[in-house]
Amino acid sequence: MPIVATSVETDWVSRFADEVIAEAERRAPGKPIVCASGLSPSGPIHLGNLREVMTPHLVADEIRRRGHEVVHIISWDDYDRFRKVPAGVDSSWSEHIGKPLSSVPAPPGSTYPNWAEHFKAPMISALAALGIEFRGISQTEMYTSGAYRAQILHAMRERARIDAILDRHRTKGRAAGKKAPQGLDAVEAEAAAAAAEGSGAASEDDGAAAAGYFPYKPYCAECGRDLTTVTAYDDDTTELSYTCACGHAETVRLAEHDRGKLVWKVDWPMRWAYEGVVFEPSGVDHQSPGSSWQVGEPIVREIFGAERPIGPMYAFVGIVGMAKMSSSKGAVPTAADALEIMEAPLLRWLYARRRPNQSFKIAFDQEIQRLYDEWDTLARKVAEGVALPADLAAYNRAAGTATAGPLPVTPRPLPFRTLASILDVTTGHAEQTLRILRDLDPEQPVTSLAEVRPRLDLAERWITTQVPAEQRTRVREEPDADLLASLGERERESLRLLLAGLDEHWSLDGLTALVYGVPKVQAGLTPDAKPTPELKVAQREFFALLYTLLVGRDTGPRLPTLLLAVGAGRVRELLGG
Repeated sequence: MPIVATSVETDWVSRFADEVIAEAERRAPGKPIVCASGLSPSGPIHLGNLREVMTPHLVADEIRRRGHEVVHIISWDDYDRFRKVPAGVDSSWSEHIGKPLSSVPAPPGSTYPNWAEHFKAPMISALAALGIEFRGISQTEMYTSGAYRAQILHAMRERARIDAILDRHRTKGRAAGKKAPQGLDAVEAEAAAAAAEGSGAASEDDGAAAAGYFPYKPYCAECGRDLTTVTAYDDDTTELSYTCACGHAETVRLAEHDRGKLVWKVDWPMRWAYEGVVFEPSGVDHQSPGSSWQVGEPIVREIFGAERPIGPMYAFVGIVGMAKMSSSKGAVPTAADALEIMEAPLLRWLYARRRPNQSFKIAFDQEIQRLYDEWDTLARKVAEGVALPADLAAYNRAAGTATAGPLPVTPRPLPFRTLASILDVTTGHAEQTLRILRDLDPEQPVTSLAEVRPRLDLAERWITTQVPAEQRTRVREEPDADLLASLGERERESLRLLLAGLDEHWSLDGLTALVYGVPKVQAGLTPDAKPTPELKVAQREFFALLYTLLVGRDTGPRLPTLLLAVGAGRVRELLGG
């Protein structure tokens, strides 16, 4: 499907692109439009964090489609403090709490040089697979290189004004009782109220201390942690004195000091001004009263002489059967995990088709089959030219980008549920799998597994990693002689009718007609007769009998697919034919 401009569409991406282009022209005409994301590699960068990236990516891509110069930056907050040891990591890592993420050793067994790089790497790989073009900015590199020195010195000179701004919002935050923004559902409200479990940066202190207000927090030269308290600062000499909980104390010249950072509520607006950000979304934990997004507006305007970006508040993304995701708790699905079972356009589509303020859940369970069905149905509508405008826009945004063009797809996208059912029975045996795939449609047979990859491999990984062992299909080794012997004449007749029609109906469509048609013939109807309530009961009973004789339980994969997978010879053996 060609990637085409969608400026005339009324989807949410186009609306934001309209606003961003107009705003960029007002602020800095002729300059590249900057869209931004921020990610903290404090742990696995999960599918909720992916919304932080997908929202500006989609808007930037639409702007690029329209011929404007645009850049999408991702700030890696790898100079944030290490706050807590995630579940599953040796508790001895607690000695590193308070150090920059880029100074913490990587988890045991990792090949990466530090904690931050360990968690950045899989996200960078996933973003490449998703076709997301960006310019990464390491905050460790920015701070330690002195890139922000002028901004830091300016913030320290203006610390009294910053403190006054923060104090107004501290009062608002207390008055609001730290309530979540209005209009959220129960899950989102709970998540927003627990902002400390979200981004580490979102819950950092704002620089207030007994000795006065200082928006800069040094990392200790002795222990490397931020358990420091600034005790004095001289604007003329830029001499800054601090003490640390470890007992160390020293005085440094801030004009030469590159081992510390601005507190979050000053750091974020400083970066808006420094990068010239026009569009950046933020989560609900950043937008409650007194939070960083709210207080950032007067700070960036009054202190740094710039404007806050425009951008939506985005809702949380959940996983079916799992509570709100938190990197600090570990064991959260990441974009890399999702790409193990989802084609890249499908994963992009989940974010493109919903407005940022709409929460949604991503299924790793049986619902993944329905999701693929929806995607394939949309693809057919697009190919036939009957998709609704907003659906077409979401499809085009998911299917490729302005720069990369169409993303790789499966040449012959057979239904995911069909592939999963086949692999469930064959346990991935290549020759047997190909034999079944050939039989699906004898008039247009699959001649190579390459035709159905990567979807085939994704279905296999889903079966092996997400389907519990007790739900896997195991075909009987021997016929159930006792059950066969106990069958009544009507049940025996249904099996005879099925076996008699196997050869003639040996394709997916043919077997579908056969298994549904046997109870109709027994009821004296034609095979194409419309089902009645009584007939539906008879069909369910017939299906349960077949499942029991083939796999030892009364449910399983779709029967036509199961019959193809088992093979005609073995079907006859197990059904007593």
